This record gives sequence, structure tokens and C-alpha cells, in this order.
Amino acid sequence: MRKETGLFDEMHKTLDELNGNGILLVTGDPPNLMTIGWGTLGVIWHKSIFTVMVRPTRFSFEKMEKSKYFSVCILPEGFEKQLALCGSKSGRDLDKIGVCGFTMEKGIRISTPYIVESTVHYECRIVHKHRLDPGTLDTAIDKRFYPKKDYHMVYYGEILGVFRNEKVG
Repeated sequence: MRKETGLFDEMHKTLDELNGNGILLVTGDPPNLMTIGWGTLGVIWHKSIFTVMVRPTRFSFEKMEKSKYFSVCILPEGFEKQLALCGSKSGRDLDKIGVCGFTMEKGIRISTPYIVESTVHYECRIVHKHRLDPGTLDTAIDKRFYPKKDYHMVYYGEILGVFRNEKVG
């Protein structure tokens, strides 16, 4: 059973997860999973926004470019191996959902599914995107994180709902 929860009730927990093992981005049809360790939550344009970053070399980039929606799923403890796999293997070559044993369910407010085993999931509608501009990026960040010059696309997702799994969390 999923219960809608408030964004700010979950925000600090989500930021802690981003600083820990990461969380899962779900996008596309059929869906693909990608572990993310970077993201922001905030208010832009009078909307609650979840910002995620995806490199153009990732399979999830192809999926995001064809989608209007994405979900972000926070897993409970004990899923570290699945998070590691989803962050190191490509959905082009592997059915990550099947290998990880995840159960997917259609979103509550969007067509993109979420992971049933997650404690919390966010459902988001892409309202803007832009590629990082190396000309305005701090040179130390550029040097450290972009030696291959594979600059992220930044996706701004309006948060349409935040849902807690009452059985897990």
C-alpha cells in the first residue's frame, strides 16, 4: 500500500540517500534503471522540482530524451548490491530489473513505473532540460568530473507526487 506523503517530509532523507549509496532513476518504456548519486530538490518556477543529471553516454539518456516523465526510487537497507549493479551495468546489455528481482508497478500519477520494493518514490514530469555548459563551469569541477568532456544533461522534473510504501518504511 502506498500513501502520499509531503515533499518536505521526505526531502532530507532523500538528500542523505544521495550522499550514501545512491537512489534509482526509472525512465522509459520499457523502463530502465540507473543509480544516481547527484540530484537536487527545491522550488523553481513556483514548482517543487527534483533535478537529475544523466550523461549522454548512458542508456538512460536515450530513455529520458524520449520521455516526459521519470520516477526516483529510494530503496531500504539491504539493496546495496542492486544499487551497485544499476550504477555499473548498462540497460543496453542487461535486464537490470529482472537481474535485481525488482517488482515494477505503473506510477500513481504518471505512466512511468516505480519499484514496489522502494520505501519512497517521487513521480516527476520533465519541465526543462539543459546540457551543462563547460564555459561557465568551475574549472576544478570540470577537470575532476569531466575528463572525457561528457557533460551531463540536467533534467528538471516537477514533482507530481511523493509516495511512501507503508509496508517497508
